Amino acid sequence: MFLLPSLFTAGSIGAGYFAITQTIDSISATGNDGGAAHLDWAAIAICLAIPFDALDGRIARMTNTASDFGKELDSLADAITFGVAPCLLAWVWGLHSLPADMNLQMRQSILQIGSFVCFLYLLCGASRLARFNISHDPQPRNPGRLDRKYFVGMPIPAAAGMIAATVHFCYGYPIPYWWLAALWIGLVGLLGFLMVSTWRFWSGKEINFGRRQPFQLLMLLAIVVFVLIKWSSGALFFVALVYMFSGIWARAAYSWSRRRRHQPPGETEIRRGPEFVNEGAGPAWETHEISREAAQSRPRTGIESVADERNPQDVRPDGY
Repeated sequence: MFLLPSLFTAGSIGAGYFAITQTIDSISATGNDGGAAHLDWAAIAICLAIPFDALDGRIARMTNTASDFGKELDSLADAITFGVAPCLLAWVWGLHSLPADMNLQMRQSILQIGSFVCFLYLLCGASRLARFNISHDPQPRNPGRLDRKYFVGMPIPAAAGMIAATVHFCYGYPIPYWWLAALWIGLVGLLGFLMVSTWRFWSGKEINFGRRQPFQLLMLLAIVVFVLIKWSSGALFFVALVYMFSGIWARAAYSWSRRRRHQPPGETEIRRGPEFVNEGAGPAWETHEISREAAQSRPRTGIESVADERNPQDVRPDGY
């Protein structure tokens, strides 16, 4: 039983190693596709490693076989599969494969900036894993619902999945234009920032697989798996994009609501009724004041005395 979670972790490491080898083979590949098939297989391998990474910890908790060794092994596996492998894939697919006939100086500048941004992604991913290992019950800066658990910062498998899903969405064909390479550098840098941020991302840990009759959950998972296999390129890219923007949207919505709560209340508008004017008389409120003075000056009956004792300020004329 202690070996079972480690087998899933080993599967994640194997997927990362396969992705690295396929990315390297794409550099020296010849043919019409220019190594696109190798890059596509590398992206698929990274996407397949995400379920392995999600299941090893859950299986360890379900079988009561969690250990410090398994935790450290899982972190090292994530650093390889979701750190080194997508970093190399992002550099080869988006930067190294730029056309050689473009402006040489511009191509060299894009390669240098892109290499540095890919390094920042790897550094942010390693920092995210280190913070996750030493944090006990971390809380995001923008708390969400109390009945849900959240990741503090974008998890590194999700960031790697965004890179791999983008490559697979293009079927591994490299970026042909410099402006697309600039957008790609911005996306990789954004993923690195989201990993080291303290924004909340949904963890899905409240999903319970230990129910006695999880038929509805199994049916939903079967539908999701079918869609991901049938339309893998578009479905994976859509899921990764929605998950990335969910954290950005949650942070923006929290900042907007907090700004509204701290905004000083404006002056409330005093609403007045229409001023009905009689012929030869002033406004209605002046008539009411005159009648009130007349009521106070005349002798009071017993009923009015009792009413005045209950509410001294409620002095009303007869027939009110």
